[in-house]
Amino acid sequence: QVQLVESGGGLVQPGGSLRLSCAPSRSIVTIYRMGWYRQAPGKQRELVATTDGSITNYADSAKGRFTISRDNAKNMVYLQLSSLKPEDTAVYICNARFLGNTYWGQGTQVTVSS
Repeated sequence: QVQLVESGGGLVQPGGSLRLSCAPSRSIVTIYRMGWYRQAPGKQRELVATTDGSITNYADSAKGRFTISRDNAKNMVYLQLSSLKPEDTAVYICNARFLGNTYWGQGTQVTVSS
């Protein structure tokens, strides 16, 4: 099993930045793939970005603005959000794929508003 705890969300103005953090309960070097998804009110959960260490993948909406990274020494996964838009407002949820199972965090709210 993998427990995931997110942090770093908040209220930010359009054009601003935030860094989200995800702390897994086991070493990330043992986890096949980690990623971030988001869910806006009334919408389905959607992929933001994933990383398996050597390969990263981004949704079109995230390309050029968001960056996923993992710090093995700190056992953390990050999502750097830049040039934020109101339509980026959502709960951002950390995801892990481990031994064929999928695990989700509780999410952290990101609100982009002036």
